[in-house]
Amino acid sequence: MNNTHATVTIDIVLDRQNTREILRALLHAILFHRLFGTIKPQSFEVLDVTMPGVADPAMERLVEEKVDTFWKGLENVALKRGQVSVTLSKKDQRKAWLGITTYEEEVAWEQWIINAEIRQPNSAQERQQFNQNLAATLSRSLRTMLSHTSSEQGRGAVPPITNSEVSPFPLKISVQVGGVELG
Repeated sequence: MNNTHATVTIDIVLDRQNTREILRALLHAILFHRLFGTIKPQSFEVLDVTMPGVADPAMERLVEEKVDTFWKGLENVALKRGQVSVTLSKKDQRKAWLGITTYEEEVAWEQWIINAEIRQPNSAQERQQFNQNLAATLSRSLRTMLSHTSSEQGRGAVPPITNSEVSPFPLKISVQVGGVELG
C-alpha cells in the first residue's frame, strides 16, 4: 500500500464518562467531511461543542460498532490508551508480473487517526477543568478537520468521484488498543 497519503492526527484525553459520546462525535465529524454522496446531516452536542454528523443507518452502525469495540478493548488492558483510525482509499488498476494481467488494489489517499487516552478526574474542581480542556480539544479538532478538508492538499487528495453512493471510496475504520488491532 502506498504510504504517501495525507494523515491527520487528533490527540485527545477522555474520561470514562464521555469516551463513547466523544469518539462517536469525532468519527461522525470526520465522516461528515469525507463522505461525498447525498447525506442527511445531523449534529451532536458534546460539552457545549456542536459536532456535525451523518444520519445514515449504515454509517451509524459502523461508528457504533467501532466505538463499542474500542470501549470493550479498554476493559482488558491496564494502560487506558488506544487509537481509532479512518482510512479512505481508492481502487487502482495494477499490472501483475510481466504486465500480462491486471488486478485491482486499494490505495489509501487519506487517513485520520484519533489517539485517545482515558484518565479520571479526582475531584469536582478537576472535573470542571478536565471538561473545559476537553471542550477546547474538541473545538481544535473541528478546526483541524475544516482546515485540512478545505486546504489545497485536502481537496487535491480526493480522487475522482465515480458514483453517487454515500461513500464512493472504500472506507475502513480500525481500532487498536494496547498495540493490538481489534474487530
